[in-house]
Amino acid sequence: MFTKVLIANRGEIAVRVIRACRELGIQSVAVYSELDRNALHTRLADEAYALGGQTAAESYLNTEKILDVIEKSQVDAVHPGYGFFSENAEFAKSITEKGVTFIGPPVEAIEVMGDKISARQAAEKVGVTGVPGTTDFITKAKEVEAFAADYGYPIAIKAAYGGGGRGMKVVRTKNEIQSAIDSAQREALAYFGRDEIYMERYLTKPRHIEVQVISDTHGNALHLGTRDCSAQRRHQKLIEEAPAPLIPNDILDAMGQAAVDVAKGCGYVNAGTVEFLYENDNFYYLEMNTRLQVEHPVTEMVTGIDLVEQQIRIAFGEALPFKQEDVQIAGHAIEVRINAEDPAEGQFLPSPGKLMTFKASSGFGTRWDGGYEEGDEISQFYDNLIGKLICWGKDRDAAIARTIRALKEFEVAGLRTTIPADIAILTHHDFKAVEHSTKWVEETLDLKNVKGGHATSHDDSPSTTIRTADIEVNGKRFDVSISVPNVSGQIRRSASAVGSNAGGGDGQITVPMQGTIVKIQTGIGDKVESGDVLVVLEAMKMENNITSDVNGTVVEINAEEGDAVGAGDVIIVIEAED
Repeated sequence: MFTKVLIANRGEIAVRVIRACRELGIQSVAVYSELDRNALHTRLADEAYALGGQTAAESYLNTEKILDVIEKSQVDAVHPGYGFFSENAEFAKSITEKGVTFIGPPVEAIEVMGDKISARQAAEKVGVTGVPGTTDFITKAKEVEAFAADYGYPIAIKAAYGGGGRGMKVVRTKNEIQSAIDSAQREALAYFGRDEIYMERYLTKPRHIEVQVISDTHGNALHLGTRDCSAQRRHQKLIEEAPAPLIPNDILDAMGQAAVDVAKGCGYVNAGTVEFLYENDNFYYLEMNTRLQVEHPVTEMVTGIDLVEQQIRIAFGEALPFKQEDVQIAGHAIEVRINAEDPAEGQFLPSPGKLMTFKASSGFGTRWDGGYEEGDEISQFYDNLIGKLICWGKDRDAAIARTIRALKEFEVAGLRTTIPADIAILTHHDFKAVEHSTKWVEETLDLKNVKGGHATSHDDSPSTTIRTADIEVNGKRFDVSISVPNVSGQIRRSASAVGSNAGGGDGQITVPMQGTIVKIQTGIGDKVESGDVLVVLEAMKMENNITSDVNGTVVEINAEEGDAVGAGDVIIVIEAED
């Protein structure tokens, strides 16, 4: 077995892999940015190395720095987690060229399936068809117009080298095409390091169904059942469950076999996920994610199979210890992503800040996979996932009831979370009856008066003496014990999402959360109308449109593209019409 594994990631997935390594007797090595110096994953790992920088591009997406840590730490394997470099063939190749094992699929499989266009072609070769779409990258708006002439609107523009809803934009009219292309490319580049995009027909009321596949180097390939991930906002999942409910067994079997065929067709090894859209008893291939999914715990809960352990064992060369007929689905599991995000009556605004109070729930059939603890800071520069609540029940009704109970037990203060929206989803008739789709949260669910709770906006003094600290020697992190007196009033303000996208009807346009200005779509002297998009703000890897709250003329712009801004900052002043 491996002796030392580096986890090229952060947050809850880094913690998840560190714990799996510890159970297998493997030493773990963490990497961290300047903002993550005291993060949970750096505290849990056997060793931790500084990458420097604050943003993902400066740290977790800096190949040179990570490769340098691999050499310094003398690891024999690297686990990429999900996001960042997990589906980057060049990163995997650079690791294997050093003689270090990449805990994931072969480089060739990442290249084929990581490119969503070649992935569609690979699926079609084994008889698995997808939603109508292109097999070429989009470079011009006219290409989208031509596609719309054949298939109509809406159209999904998607990142070719990513997944998880990042870099995905829906175009409903010709006028939206160029801005959707620009936004999809910016998000794709920020999250995956590449900005290529493609398009496909956007179905009207589909369910998002996944099949977990796993295969080894000994020719064994099988699936571990299905997951339903239809409760989404902004094409990103809020709640996932296993197995997918209310789908005929013959269709589930066909979907599972199709997923295995796709995996075999590209020479896939290790754990992966094949995604489908399901509508009117038909399923369509969507994409294959060549990595561990955020929602993998629900599969673990109903199968009893530790997917991270199997990933590591497969990468080491071991054969799967079970066959397809050995896989049994027991009960039902639901995963809820707890995000630092204010539901804001359906706007879902990022809410970075400090977890002044944080107590996760527990109990029978209740699991918490977290990346933060009480007192930790959740930065605007990274994904807003705090952690995942996973609940198991003997059937779906029991799992729903247990999840609702567990959500209501959470204690969170200091920032806003999606918990109120999660409860609204789980208690709704449509969800219980499986009448929801990928668009249901945004188009049907009534979130009026549903907000993310209290966010601290005042300074809080530490109540206890800090007796530990970390130092770096040649970039390697060490924990040391020191005596540091209490210092009052030194905790900086935490930003929060505190309102709508506009400034309250007075022409003073403010930003509702910390973020970075990525695009300014107006100029001084321009005439604007209430609801017009003025600025695109990126926060926690999500783009948010800041709109005008009045009809009038722009008289002042107080920010430039690339500027970092804080919650409540007035960025544009509009002189309202009489």
